[in-house]
Amino acid sequence: MVKRHYNLPSLSALAAFEAVSRRLNVTRAAEELNVTPGAVSKQVRALEADLGRSLIRRHSTGVSLTAEGAAVAASLSDSFGRIAATLQQVRESGERAHVSILSTMATMQLWLMPRLGAFWMAHQDIVVEHVISERRLDAGRPDIDLRLRYGDGNWPGEQAMKIQDERVLAVASPAFLEANPVATLAELAEAPLLSVEGADWPWMTWADFMRASGTPFRRLNLRRFNSYVIALQAARDGQGVALGWTSSVGPLLARGELRQVTAAEIADPFAIHVTWSDRRPLSPEAVVFRDWLLSQGELS
Repeated sequence: MVKRHYNLPSLSALAAFEAVSRRLNVTRAAEELNVTPGAVSKQVRALEADLGRSLIRRHSTGVSLTAEGAAVAASLSDSFGRIAATLQQVRESGERAHVSILSTMATMQLWLMPRLGAFWMAHQDIVVEHVISERRLDAGRPDIDLRLRYGDGNWPGEQAMKIQDERVLAVASPAFLEANPVATLAELAEAPLLSVEGADWPWMTWADFMRASGTPFRRLNLRRFNSYVIALQAARDGQGVALGWTSSVGPLLARGELRQVTAAEIADPFAIHVTWSDRRPLSPEAVVFRDWLLSQGELS
């Protein structure tokens, strides 16, 4: 048998293991690869036999990675990401440059889209591709150039630059406040509060807000949502009071669709950042878009 030039195991086995390591589930990996779970398991076992090491631990609800499996998975993710980026550049050669950006629906709809028209007008040679995800795990996708992330700026494997700090305030519709006057924080603690919970991002909660503002409370009257966009829509529809981040509710306050409830404003320990992989340099077009995003924070 002719020895492989790079002394690598089967590429099919590597692809199968990479999908399993990312999904942590053989069935979902098989669906992604359009093969049967049995075929994926066979490829992973073949790779383990080739390496002489166990790469995954099998459980009733899925799999977990061994230390060796985690090391192989990290290398494959980085390598496949580089290959995908190179192939995409080849596909797009001779076309307008493309830059992909990932964010949550809330950040995309309430922060980026109202500003993006100015970028399009100034850079008509660059096509911005939008990827929306509420899952933090998707931020590591190798096919994404830039990410808009909300947090403390520390994410393994990523470089981050702060776009702007955030302040958090209570907001409600004029109609709600006319029917339910709220003048003090004590009255706010008794009002119906629209709470974003269960989302895969570190949102400030109403309990956090009340504690930070020095407001005593026992049990809050919460109506829970797992989407910030939907919670804000509920506030605009007069269903209660929502927490508003200045970057997203500023235009709604300016148009009179929402009003600030009490004068309390809390400095958010987290902020909006633009991030990118520290293992792959940005294209010149992605650098242009990144710098434009940073300039929007300076204007806010």
